[in-house]
Amino acid sequence: MDRDGTERSAGFPPGQTPGAAHPERAVERSRPMRAIALVMPFLFSRGAERAQDEEEALVERLRRGDAAAVGEAYDKHYAAVRGFARRLTGDDAAAEDLAHDVFVSLPQAAQRFRGGSSLKTFLISIAVNHSRHHLRGAARRRAAMERLALEPEEHDAPSPEREAGRAALAQALNRALDALPDAQRATFVLCEVEERSAREVSEILGVPEATVRTRLFHAKQKLRTLLEERTP
Repeated sequence: MDRDGTERSAGFPPGQTPGAAHPERAVERSRPMRAIALVMPFLFSRGAERAQDEEEALVERLRRGDAAAVGEAYDKHYAAVRGFARRLTGDDAAAEDLAHDVFVSLPQAAQRFRGGSSLKTFLISIAVNHSRHHLRGAARRRAAMERLALEPEEHDAPSPEREAGRAALAQALNRALDALPDAQRATFVLCEVEERSAREVSEILGVPEATVRTRLFHAKQKLRTLLEERTP
């Protein structure tokens, strides 16, 4: 410390720091970090490009009807397709059947894939296109389960408690989604359940974003009305 009370670094004149005494050393120490900062975006971009190239090669193999390519697509995207199918149909059996149809039809469907979206998004769009009869089958099964739940057993005398329990079970098997048109149902599941953006949903469904928003609005309105009617 100087006589006037000012601290100073050992071995350096007043007002001078170690870095200031040897500026070339400070520059040398900063070079590795600067190099890493410059290289990192390049490394990430190369990784993304490699993944895109691999997907394009997979799609090309799918177009040629390569069975091994279908297997690779299945391994990579089955969980996503099956999950969407389950949320769309609300039925495990229908979801399995729908996911199966998607991958069976994939080689033929790949002929019209132009690469404007990811392969996973394209697979979801195939699921939407194949969903109509699966939705009908799931709705019929739910209706049958409701009838069974509300039907009194012949060997038991009906009681208010039992009827209330069956009514609660029937209400749990909510069929509000079954009453929606298929297009509105798919839009609602994609937007509200899977939380996809309107832009992504428009790519999956092949309609403008404005149409997506309109369908979602009407789906919400109908669901609200149906739920209010079915709620005691």
